[in-house]
Formats: sequence, structure tokens, C-alpha cells
Amino acid sequence: MRVTFLGTGSAMPTGERYQTGLLLEDPDGDADPLMVDCGSGALHGLAETDVGYEGVDTLLLTHHHLDHVSDLMVLLKARWLSGETEMEIVGPEGTEELVRDLLSVHEYMQDRFEFTFREVAPGEFSVAGYDVEAVETVHSMYCLAYRFETDDAVFTFSGDSEAIDEIADLADGSAILAHDCSFPDDVDVDNHPTPSQLGETLAGHDLGRVYLTHLYPHTDGRHEEMLESVQEAGFDGDVRMAEDGLTVDLRRR
Repeated sequence: MRVTFLGTGSAMPTGERYQTGLLLEDPDGDADPLMVDCGSGALHGLAETDVGYEGVDTLLLTHHHLDHVSDLMVLLKARWLSGETEMEIVGPEGTEELVRDLLSVHEYMQDRFEFTFREVAPGEFSVAGYDVEAVETVHSMYCLAYRFETDDAVFTFSGDSEAIDEIADLADGSAILAHDCSFPDDVDVDNHPTPSQLGETLAGHDLGRVYLTHLYPHTDGRHEEMLESVQEAGFDGDVRMAEDGLTVDLRRR
């Protein structure tokens, strides 16, 4: 499995990071390319990959906040213009209604796509050839965290959430955990974790590497401090900052 960070920013753009998006690939297996979330700019990140927007037939959403779905219509139009009109869109309850409501605003895009919609809940399911397990997160909107498994690797993505045991347990044994860590420790926040909160929650779990993502402007210039805080709070593993365009090959871990 390979994971590419298409966007590692947040709802407050910095000009240096796109909003949330991931690309999963399984070059040696049976799974197809899968896009996870589609925030503003994530389509540009996808276009910079070898897969491109023409090569992604399935989109999986963690939740429906704007910074995770705002490129959804842009993705659909780009695929239509390139001759790709089939799309499977998977996500929490309300995903189909969201997409159809967005399409209703753009009359010229009506009836141009062959959609497959699937709404998922906490538990196990499969999507695009990946075995997936989901848990509900703690966020201001209903949101799911996902654990993806193939024959060669395990990857977990927190979506947006406070630091909770349910996500730490879900990620146990993962080669990579990409976790929301939106603010430094001195910002009083809920619905997202600070580094020390995350480090305390991940302590004792078996994780190959943790990437901090969903970064607000408040984190600029403070990355080393945040990484140290995660480890000082109790997680003694490898912790790094996610960056737009970074591809990690989990097959080596």
C-alpha cells in the first residue's frame, strides 16, 4: 500500500497546504486507487500524482465539513470533462443527500454521472478492494475514522477528532497512523487534539509511524515543538509532520 497526502491543511488556508485529501494505492495487490476526503485544493494534489483524477473511481468521506468535501464538485466536473462519468461515493449517513444537493445547484451537471452511493457506519466493510474498519470520532459533526488493510500493510486515518482511545485502539498495529493534530499545546481547543493530548492517548500502542496532519496556521513555525510534545507526553515512537505531496510506501514497514 502507498499513501499520498494530497492536502494536510485545515479550514483556515495558509497558501502552503491544501485542505484534507489522501490517495491510497495498492500497486502489488487487488485494491484500486482510493481517494479519502476531498477538501479545497486536494484535486490539485491528486492531479500531480500518476493516478490523477481520471484514475480514481471511488471517493470515501470521513465527514461533511467543507474542508473535507469542497473539491467534490470540482472532482466530478474534471472527471466528466476527461470522459470518466462513473463514480462511487462512500461516507457516513447523509452522503448521498449531500452530493445530490450539491449537484442540484449546477443544472448543467445533472444526469451526467453514473453514481454508486454507499453510506457506512462504525464496523467493518470493504471499499475499492480495501478491508476497512471504522469507528466514530469525537468532533463537532458526525465523523468516522478508518483503518485500511491490504495483504501487505495497515494504514489508519483519524479524520477529524479529539484524541480518543477508540482511535488509538483502531490504529494499533498500523504501519502508519495519520492523525489530526491541529493546534499547539497552548491553544485551548475541542474537537481537535493538541500534541500532548495525542501523545498521552497513543502511549503504549504499537504504531510504525505517526504523521500529524490537519494543521492550522497556529502550527506554523512550531512543528519541532509539537513533535517533541507528542513524545514527551508518552508516545515514544516515530512522529513526523505530514506534508502535501508526501508519498509513504507502507510495504517497507
